[in-house]
Amino acid sequence: MTTLRFVPLAQPEYDRWWASSIREYAEEHVKSGNWTAEEAAAKSEGEFRKLLPQGTATPGHYLFGVEDPAEHNLVGVVWFRADRGPEAPLPPVLFIYDLIVFEAHRGKGYGTQAMGLIEDQARLLGFDTISLHVFGHNTVALSLYRKLGYAATNLLMSKKLDTKSAPNP
Repeated sequence: MTTLRFVPLAQPEYDRWWASSIREYAEEHVKSGNWTAEEAAAKSEGEFRKLLPQGTATPGHYLFGVEDPAEHNLVGVVWFRADRGPEAPLPPVLFIYDLIVFEAHRGKGYGTQAMGLIEDQARLLGFDTISLHVFGHNTVALSLYRKLGYAATNLLMSKKLDTKSAPNP
């Protein structure tokens, strides 16, 4: 298997990632029942703009292309936050916001390798803990993270009720 590496994310790749990630994040929130379809796009873009006000130059945030050096092409993108500034979480953790392996490259172990590269970056930056969020219905990601030793630290559960069969008050 090819060993992957992180490369700077050029503006065209950043722009493609930005558009697709905002759309996918909105869809995940709708699927999870957090947002309505009508509000999802605006809320998703708002969250991204708040977190990355300066794009790839936002202090404490790292965005990389995940490259297969044998092919000299991107197979995915990662975004994580690793800072110790006044707005940083305490205790300090490296927080993964996004790990995408492009569809054509899935099932080849690239997600596992990318997570290993993130762990290497965490150590280089002086962090001993990595955290992330995963939507409960994303069984592929849940399986990967469990396989790599990640454990749930919080669990939010919901149940949709059939309001049509509600008793009369």
